[in-house]
Amino acid sequence: IRSWSGAEVWINPEIDQGFGLSATLGVAGFTSGEAYKVGKKHPYPRLQRAFFRQTINLGGATENVEAAANQLAGTRTANRLVLTMGKFGVADIFDTNRYAHDPRADFFNWSLIDAGSFDYAADAWGYSTGIAGEWQQGPWTLRIGGFNLSKIPNGEKLERSFHQYQLDAEIEHRHRLLGHDGAIRLTIFRNRGNFGRFADALALAKATNEVPDTAPVRGRRSRSGVSFSLEQELSGSVGMFARAGIANGSVEPYDFSDIDRSASLGLAIDGKVWGRQGDVLGLGAVVNAISAIHQRYLDAGGIGVLVGDGRLPHPAAEAIGEAYYTWRPLKPLAVTLDYQLVVNPGYNRDRGPANVVAARIHGQF
Repeated sequence: IRSWSGAEVWINPEIDQGFGLSATLGVAGFTSGEAYKVGKKHPYPRLQRAFFRQTINLGGATENVEAAANQLAGTRTANRLVLTMGKFGVADIFDTNRYAHDPRADFFNWSLIDAGSFDYAADAWGYSTGIAGEWQQGPWTLRIGGFNLSKIPNGEKLERSFHQYQLDAEIEHRHRLLGHDGAIRLTIFRNRGNFGRFADALALAKATNEVPDTAPVRGRRSRSGVSFSLEQELSGSVGMFARAGIANGSVEPYDFSDIDRSASLGLAIDGKVWGRQGDVLGLGAVVNAISAIHQRYLDAGGIGVLVGDGRLPHPAAEAIGEAYYTWRPLKPLAVTLDYQLVVNPGYNRDRGPANVVAARIHGQF
C-alpha cells in the first residue's frame, strides 16, 4: 500500500513446509538460503515481513523505480533519506550485492549470498524487528540500524524490548571503473546480549567432567564483526562479486551460523554471450573458518548453531564451490539448476566432500 507520498506499507505472508537438507545441520555455509533452522512436515503460515518505509527526497537527478518484490514503481531523487521500521530481514538493507544476495534468484549458499561472518539479528526464519535509516548523497550511502536478537541463540522468538540487540552500520560507495558500474561496502555489526565464551564452557566442562556447553556460562557481553563487499560489472555481460569478513571468535555466534572468518569470490555471466539473453551462469567459491578456541570447543564435544560431530580431531577450513544456470523459457519464469561441492563440511577433514544438487522454479509477475 502506498499510504502517502513516499510512504509504503508492506506485508509478506508465507506458507512453508519441510526441512533443510539433513535437518539444516552439518555445514556452516549451509547449502540453501531458502532453508530455515526449523521446519514442519505439514504446511504452516508465517508473517515474515510487516514493515513501513518512508522515502524523503533531498534533490538531485530524478530516477525511475521499477516495480519489484517489496518495491513499488515510481520516481525518487538521487539524494534521499529512507526510513524502514517493523519486521523485515537485516540483510534486506545491509550487505546487499547485485550478483550474490537472493536465494530465489541467484546463488543458494548461505555464505555466498551474505558474508558468512555477518552474525545478523534474526529469528530461526531469518527475520527481525527493528529500524534502519539510509542516507544517500551522490555516490555515497550511509546506513545504520538497530534490531532485536532472538531471546536465546537461534531461537524462534525475538526480543521485543531491545534487551538483547544488534547495532549495524554500513558505508557504501558507488563508482564507475572503465565505464562499468561497481560498488564497495563496509559493514560493521555489534551484538549485545547473553552470550557464552568458548573458554568458559571448556573450563566448566573440565571441572565437571561434562560435555562443554555455552548455555550455562552465558552472561551479558558483546560480539562484533566487520565485513567488506564488492560488486563490479566487468562488461555488459559479466559481473563479479567478492566478500570478506571476520567476527569475534572467542564468543559464540548468536543468530546466523558457526563462522568466524569468511571470504568469497564469484562471477555472474549473462546468457547473451552464447545467444541466450536473460539466462545467467553463476560461479562462486567461499572459504569459511573458525577460531582455534572454537575448534577446541567442537573437538571436546560442543555443539554449534549448525555444526558439531562430537569430536573434531582434524579441523580444516570449510571450502564450498557453487555453480548455477538459470534458464528463462518465458520472461516471468526462471528455472535454475544448481550444484555445490562442500569440502570439509563442518570444518571436519574426516567428512566429505559432499555433492549437493538442487533445482529451483521461480515465477514473478
